[in-house]
Amino acid sequence: MKAWCVRRFGGPEVIDLDDVPVPEPGPGEVLMRVCAAGVGPWDGWIRAGRSVLPQPLPLTLGSDLSGEIKALGDGVTQFAIGDAVFGVTNKRFTGAYAEYAVAAAGMLAWKPQHLDHVAAASVPVVGVTALQALFAQARLVHGQSVLIHGAAGNVGAYAVQLAKGAGIRVSATAGAADLAYVRDLGADAVIDYRTTAFEDAVRDVDAVVDLVGGAVQDRSFAVLRRGGRLISAVSQPDQMLAERAGVEAKFFLVDVTSADLAQLATMLDDGSLTTTVGTVLSFGDARIAHEMLEGTRPRPRGKIVLKVDP
Repeated sequence: MKAWCVRRFGGPEVIDLDDVPVPEPGPGEVLMRVCAAGVGPWDGWIRAGRSVLPQPLPLTLGSDLSGEIKALGDGVTQFAIGDAVFGVTNKRFTGAYAEYAVAAAGMLAWKPQHLDHVAAASVPVVGVTALQALFAQARLVHGQSVLIHGAAGNVGAYAVQLAKGAGIRVSATAGAADLAYVRDLGADAVIDYRTTAFEDAVRDVDAVVDLVGGAVQDRSFAVLRRGGRLISAVSQPDQMLAERAGVEAKFFLVDVTSADLAQLATMLDDGSLTTTVGTVLSFGDARIAHEMLEGTRPRPRGKIVLKVDP
């Protein structure tokens, strides 16, 4: 089979399309024919050697995927051969840019019926990150408030929709070109971060979901109520600033589970959640996808997905 492999860390040029054996599923795993593979910034970090997780070489890139189960490993009883599923390959977030991939059964769910494989492959990591940031980490409930930084990005767009759907008041930051888009997602207040200091527009929120980091993260302590929570999917917050503000602040790594994926699938099927696919490339264009990640090629808003034809 064909797979996009990395044998040394570096830029997009280090990705090679190789012939490799079809993998075999181990206990708790399934073998999937990959119909589509999502491309995310973490793929670029892994390729460049900047992953926070150990990534022994050689490796096959990719984590998000949607496809059809072709074989079951020992102990897998929740799925059957032929099932259409979506999710993530494994906790290392590798192996999906391939014609066939092994995936942990506990990181998969049945594909949303109303989405094709390309749209389904755009969901897993970013959708579950938004879900867990809001509810497992920030522990938000109906009637509370949140400020979401980077609301027009892939995680942010899900976070806005999920928070609004749960009855949470949503303030969000975005660029001028994305203000209308974020409002349409359901944000109650949208702040143009280039022209307005968000500290002047937001006060005493229950939580901040930080998808930007840097100075934006540090400034966010000023808008939290005492006892509030700053949750970052980008970097570890300054604990001295958190203590001074009287808030909880933490960085978290997403833990993709079948249960969370199934919850998102239900919402995608009933129309309470939408996904945005920005760029669909052929399987042979993985390097172009990574050039988009690096910013050396333009890309529209939304997720990059590789379509893997049979």
